[in-house]
Amino acid sequence: MTKRLPDEIADAFSFQAKACRDLASPFTAALCETLVAGLDESSAFGRRICAWGPRAKADALALRACGALHFLARSGKARALAAVYPPHALDEARLASEIARAIEAHDDFLAGFLDRPPQTNEAGRSSVILGGALIVAAATGLPLETFEIGASAGLNLHFDRYAYDLGVGAFGDPSARLRLSCDWRGAAPSLDAPLQIVARAGCDVDPLDPGDAAHRARLLAYVWPDQNARLTRMETALALAALHRERVERADAGDWLAARLAAPPHPNVARFVYHSVVWQYLPLETKRRATAGLEAAGAAASRETPLARLQMEADGDTRSAALTLTLWPGGESFALGRADFHGRWIEWSGAVPHPAA
Repeated sequence: MTKRLPDEIADAFSFQAKACRDLASPFTAALCETLVAGLDESSAFGRRICAWGPRAKADALALRACGALHFLARSGKARALAAVYPPHALDEARLASEIARAIEAHDDFLAGFLDRPPQTNEAGRSSVILGGALIVAAATGLPLETFEIGASAGLNLHFDRYAYDLGVGAFGDPSARLRLSCDWRGAAPSLDAPLQIVARAGCDVDPLDPGDAAHRARLLAYVWPDQNARLTRMETALALAALHRERVERADAGDWLAARLAAPPHPNVARFVYHSVVWQYLPLETKRRATAGLEAAGAAASRETPLARLQMEADGDTRSAALTLTLWPGGESFALGRADFHGRWIEWSGAVPHPAA
């Protein structure tokens, strides 16, 4: 008898299915459930998934598998599979049948796709990053030097170059090619705070080049197929990122951040470190080095050389991420609220630092 998915693997896929439903992707939820019901050890793809072990959830195995199939559906090499993907109506029986055929015909490719972790690089999260940056700019009265870890293709390196409709107000150049809409709830930071980015940099253990067609295709494969607005936004953000000279450096986040922050800071510039939905994927030793680098730089920070860290990270709630801002000197942390993982809404709450005198 062919072995089915072990319970711990099936549970990881079921967890992802619930998260997808909470985040308005019923197709991806159905895809996860179809894989639970249909995968076994009769294919290389199935054997790799069955043998993944206890890190299936931490390694986002379900998203790797869904990304592999979406990439194949978008590639033009599996037209029958593409025909059961959005915008076509969901037919779960046909979906199961075409997935089985696709695995049989493209088994080695699908199994190999699992090697690399998923990268979402969701540009919608820039609304959160903008909010944190405006608070830091207002609190310090200084221009910012920005550092992003887990930056992927660098789409959120350019958060200040987008236009925003936040409900509570607008920000940015109205003629900007990419306009982000966000339902902002609660008190908003001052949208007229002087925000100047004097330098920006990012790192990723496996960076993607927005100017490379293969890299763009891989990144788009991780966008859920029934969320066409996100796909369009990603394509626009990739095109804009390709126009700018900044490229994400290939580096371990802990080593990179510690080295960057150990360099003498520029006087009268605030250093702004941020990351979104990446901390959970970092190895413990990487987290330790990154935290140590931040703490050392924070201990040396002054009013003329402040340091800030904005975190948009998962905390067990499948519906939204927690938002936290820490400021040095002092190292005080502020719970800013919560946000949809894809930036559809932000619930801004809690204490924030007073603006600079």
